[in-house]
Amino acid sequence: MTRILIADDHFIVRAGLRALLKSEPSLELVGEASGGHEALDLVQRTQPEVLILDLSMPDLDGITITRKLKPEFPALRILILTLHEDQAMLKEALKAGASGYILKRAVEAELIAAIHATLRGDLYVDPALTRSLLEESTPPARPASTPVKNLTARETEVLQLLAAGYTNRQIGEKLSLSVRTVEGYRADLSDKLALRSRVEFVRYAREHSLIE
Repeated sequence: MTRILIADDHFIVRAGLRALLKSEPSLELVGEASGGHEALDLVQRTQPEVLILDLSMPDLDGITITRKLKPEFPALRILILTLHEDQAMLKEALKAGASGYILKRAVEAELIAAIHATLRGDLYVDPALTRSLLEESTPPARPASTPVKNLTARETEVLQLLAAGYTNRQIGEKLSLSVRTVEGYRADLSDKLALRSRVEFVRYAREHSLIE
């Protein structure tokens, strides 16, 4: 079981997250905080693996909380949950040590995908923000270990859908594959192309004209 702590000053948001987490057998909710100082205390007492953290709370903001927690709990995955579609805040959160940044309007499946991505060690950025983030960044000079022409047709399809922001479940539904099979394709692509995060998948797909 993966231990999850949620921190949000809105009761309705916490109630929704609570119901979502209870629907996932592999996830265990170990606590809820309605403020930043309470979140810091609960992390100390409950030792969660993932903290779902609101960016804007009245006493301490999510970025400050992240900066305080990461030195003491480097293995803690912090997933920022926010209304703000703001590139500056996104970059600041990632710089502070957040493992992911997802918008509150995301569908439930997207949030679950974000949790599992951070547990794999991936950096998760909401698909609505991924492309604009890439446009402002300089692509690395490192070539991929396998040319795109050496991918199978199915691997190319999965890569295109990953880069377009589809979740594993959505890709499975679109290609008539099980989620486990899609996860296998994603793992193979990660190994072949030396790519780990969604941002890297999008960058690679754009560089090879697989998406616009």
